Amino acid sequence: MRWKTGLLLIVIVAIGAGGYFAWQQLKPAGLPPGFASSNGRLEAERTDIATKFAGRIKQVLVKEGDVVKAGQVLARMDSSDIEAQLLEARAATEEAEQQLDQAVALLSQRKSELTLAEQEYERSRILGKKGFTTLEKVDQRNAARLAAQAALKSAEAGIKRAKAGIKAAIARVSRLEENLKDYVLTTPVSGRVQYRLAQPGEIIGAGGKIITILDLSDVYMTIFLPTRDAGKLEIGAQARIVPDAASQYVVPANVSFVASDAQFTPKYVETANEREKLMFKVKLRLPPEVLKKYAKRVKAGITGVGYVKLSPTAKWPENLKIKLPEVQSSTND
Repeated sequence: MRWKTGLLLIVIVAIGAGGYFAWQQLKPAGLPPGFASSNGRLEAERTDIATKFAGRIKQVLVKEGDVVKAGQVLARMDSSDIEAQLLEARAATEEAEQQLDQAVALLSQRKSELTLAEQEYERSRILGKKGFTTLEKVDQRNAARLAAQAALKSAEAGIKRAKAGIKAAIARVSRLEENLKDYVLTTPVSGRVQYRLAQPGEIIGAGGKIITILDLSDVYMTIFLPTRDAGKLEIGAQARIVPDAASQYVVPANVSFVASDAQFTPKYVETANEREKLMFKVKLRLPPEVLKKYAKRVKAGITGVGYVKLSPTAKWPENLKIKLPEVQSSTND
């Protein structure tokens, strides 16, 4: 019995030793000095496509998940009312131009009348000096001359009013034409449609959101680091991201933001140990060329681990060397 018991103990010890050795060999390697890591989540800047004016949605041309390019038309509003206003404004512009033509013709007429009135007054004045006409006649000719001068000034003012009317009409046409452009909703950024928030036929108010776009050219991971690590970080420092969903890959990144204020502050921070609990928000931004190359693979919300280089002289360990998937030529990639 003792022999059997001793043999059993030896077997148990051997199994335990073997298991410990295997665990030591297979467990993840720790980070060397000069590096720090934290869990995070991939995020992308969101752009809400909203209406400038209240109205009815006529068309929504994209669906959730679609990849769109900057300048692409996403939706159209019913613009029949503003189009009618635009026709009315253009007609008012033509009317104002006709009024200017009339004012110009009237001015020409008033100039002729003034010329004639001045000539008649001058003849009457000369004849009055010689006694060939009455003083009353001279006064009448002078009054007609003054009236012609006043009529000329009124005609000149009419020209200014007509020109001002044309400018106002043209400005209204330009404003309506610009407003009409806002009835066609386009995206200012390239990205992927995350949400489609409205459907054709719905009436929404000014500023109502129709579509939300994820800007896939601006993707980053947000992590939180303690004071001892955040204080050593430099903006632009190298970083790596290992997604949970594809841990065999290592994605390059750079530190683009370090919060100036701690995100978590203990009740008391008098001691060094308490100050170490301060956590700072850090953003690891993916390079534009990587995002462009793997646009179809990039998805916001994916969790992973972010690694940052705290010391410029530190060397990345072998397991954190950049490793990206091959780009497939198939459209299903």
